[in-house]
Amino acid sequence: MKTLSIKYLLFSYFLIAIASCKVAKLPGKMGNNQILLPNGWSLSPVGNSIQLGDLPLNIQVSHNKKLVAVTNNGQSTQNIQLIDTKTQKITDDIEIGKSWYGLAFNDKDDKLYASGGNDNMILIYPIEEMKLLKPDTIRLGKPWPVEISPTGLAIDDKNKILYVVTKENNSLYVIDLQTKKTVKKVKLSSEAYSCVLSPNSSTLYISLWGSNQVVFFDTKSQQITDYINTQYSPNELLLTKKGDHLFVANGGDNSVSIINTASKKTVEVISAAVHATNLTGSTTNGLAFSENEKTLYIANADNNYLAVFDISEIGESKSQGFIPTGWYPTNVKCFNNQIWVANGKGFTSMANPQGPQPQTSDDDSDLHVGSTPKNRLQYIGGLFKGTMSIIDIPNDVMMKSYTQMVYQNTPFNKAKKAPEKDNPVPFNLGDKSPIKYVFYIIKENRTYDQILGDIKKGNGDPQLCIFPEKVTPNIHALANQFVLLDNFYVDAEVSADGHNWSMGAYANDYVEKTWPTSYGRRGGGGEYGGKEKITYPRDGFIWDYCKRAGISYRTYGEFISGNTAKTPVLEGHFLKDYDKGEEVRDTTHYYRWMKDFDELVAKDQVPQFNTIQFPRDHTSGQKLGKYTPTACVADNDLAVGMFVDHLSHSKIWKESIVFVLEDDAQNGPDHVDAHRSPALVISPYIKRETVVSNMYTTSGFLRTMELILGLPPMSQYDAAATPLYDCFTSKPDFTPYNYVRTQLNLDAKNIAVNSSSKLSESFNLAEVDEAPDLELNQVIWKSVKGENSEMPAPKRSAFVVLEKKSKKDKDDD
Repeated sequence: MKTLSIKYLLFSYFLIAIASCKVAKLPGKMGNNQILLPNGWSLSPVGNSIQLGDLPLNIQVSHNKKLVAVTNNGQSTQNIQLIDTKTQKITDDIEIGKSWYGLAFNDKDDKLYASGGNDNMILIYPIEEMKLLKPDTIRLGKPWPVEISPTGLAIDDKNKILYVVTKENNSLYVIDLQTKKTVKKVKLSSEAYSCVLSPNSSTLYISLWGSNQVVFFDTKSQQITDYINTQYSPNELLLTKKGDHLFVANGGDNSVSIINTASKKTVEVISAAVHATNLTGSTTNGLAFSENEKTLYIANADNNYLAVFDISEIGESKSQGFIPTGWYPTNVKCFNNQIWVANGKGFTSMANPQGPQPQTSDDDSDLHVGSTPKNRLQYIGGLFKGTMSIIDIPNDVMMKSYTQMVYQNTPFNKAKKAPEKDNPVPFNLGDKSPIKYVFYIIKENRTYDQILGDIKKGNGDPQLCIFPEKVTPNIHALANQFVLLDNFYVDAEVSADGHNWSMGAYANDYVEKTWPTSYGRRGGGGEYGGKEKITYPRDGFIWDYCKRAGISYRTYGEFISGNTAKTPVLEGHFLKDYDKGEEVRDTTHYYRWMKDFDELVAKDQVPQFNTIQFPRDHTSGQKLGKYTPTACVADNDLAVGMFVDHLSHSKIWKESIVFVLEDDAQNGPDHVDAHRSPALVISPYIKRETVVSNMYTTSGFLRTMELILGLPPMSQYDAAATPLYDCFTSKPDFTPYNYVRTQLNLDAKNIAVNSSSKLSESFNLAEVDEAPDLELNQVIWKSVKGENSEMPAPKRSAFVVLEKKSKKDKDDD
């Protein structure tokens, strides 16, 4: 495979961007290799690059430094790659059914050990002439749904022992390499990520992803001797050649803990964030030493750079600056005076003109676990292919230049433009707002064009609009009567990370690195939306911030399962019996909210912050006997309209605001980008009959809520996001909203037997996040357009922002 030129790639993406929109401009400078991402952060990758596969999570260098191995663990095809370090070309590329992170060369470099993920096995590939031969296997147990899932690996070649840690059954397996049998299984206190063996093989160190600890395991006694506390969410481990210091990347804390292995004490904590902040969001997850072990390179996945530290005096480490990388760097290695970085998502969001397309026959044979049909290779879950950046170790002058580039790429802590005087949204935290009550409605999985593509004054494509004004009259009326936002992007890619972004302005590395496996039908995962503590941001969700600030809050459905709160902060702060199953209408949800709301109003006890889940626009596809997609979306629309109607006729309307967004866009078609989604903001203080085309994000919505409520930002992403100042006016209009009655049959049910109805039978609809979003979108499209119709290919170029010209601008032209 030829080495890619960064300059050539960027120019290609620029041409794609220009071609995809009639009137468009980049939301930042395109010069100096800078690319704007949909979350408002930029990239300016340096060095040469090699194309990798889907979500590379780990890279390993052979002991003789002739080969680099890569394991790609994304939603689509998973594979192991070998790269010749001299020619920088891929010498082999072997598909693997299931994999995840674990990767190690043996001492002789003639074997490569790789985790088989939820197949619950280790694959051992012989290596000959830089090729991987047919693998041998070591089985830890039966495949998924048996919960094991090997992650980190460590080999003791001298004693013929393999150590394997797991993330599904939280265990350490000690395996005899001669018999290939497990000789010891040790229970760990939480999900493990990585493990590394001391130079004398006496101690195995294990990072516990879910319990903020590193385990010391004595290999002689086969016992755990110590649990050493780290910071939040430890993942990658790196040990000095002498074995005297263990470096621990803390994914949820922007930091690296340095542990003296003899004293078993943390002697230093390095902050890897680009700014002096305690806010989460860097996602520190990769570590490498220079060859003399005097320099440490730290990969920060969500900030898209390497932090560089002089560690020649441990305890007195000094920052040397930063190196810009590609999108979501997951791993880093340093050898031969070069730095190799695996970029999990490559260099940019991009168009996907070849997919996804619906099935054209009744043959569902391509839907087996672990497969990626050829006509679906550009599904969003596997669209952003990884790359390997190869960067020469910079001198002092180049390091200063690289550092400046990184500062230019981050919007965090950059000066924000103050709003006009008397804007209802405070500019400074703690300033007063005339708005007291915030209502935050979270819906499920639609793109802008699917709903609002038919509004002529916005940047929509009516050909992609499957739920137009006839189906969604209230969403259209609210967008027309208040502000139409035609340039809003969700921060998430799928529902699994969508609810974390919607409620916490961040999806941590556990969420981002495990949902692709689950969405690729390889088992595991699925424990999102507040179900498991390992998915939480370090400081919790927005309700936790409300609790700490003494702000009253209540949730209706969001992060609630039946009558059980998924997260402790919601105990005693939710309406019981709000949601009683998948078939509950959103209008029923509305009536339950209305009854509770009226009781709270009568007692002057309406909470300041309210989250309301209206999830029925997710639909049940074409599952026989279930409500049709059109009926579901129309019901959802009516619920939103009735909600705003009731609130706007209440006595607290003069002090209220409603935010409405989708948790993610669920891979639906949109002519601008798959992240673009319908969003509403409704209040007496919102401008009327206005189009606002500023680039806004989920985090920007949250930042606006926080400023109104007097809350600090939760992560670097809402701190950096643009608040919705331009949507507000200091001159309120208290005219209430009157909802539009639907003209559709909300009782319409699926009765046709066809390939889509058969496919829909396989969907798990008990939880809104569990149905496969690609297939669900396809059957929804067919339900509206006809069983033989083809869903147009969404175009994805998230760094393009549409610019509307005023009459004056046109005249100036």
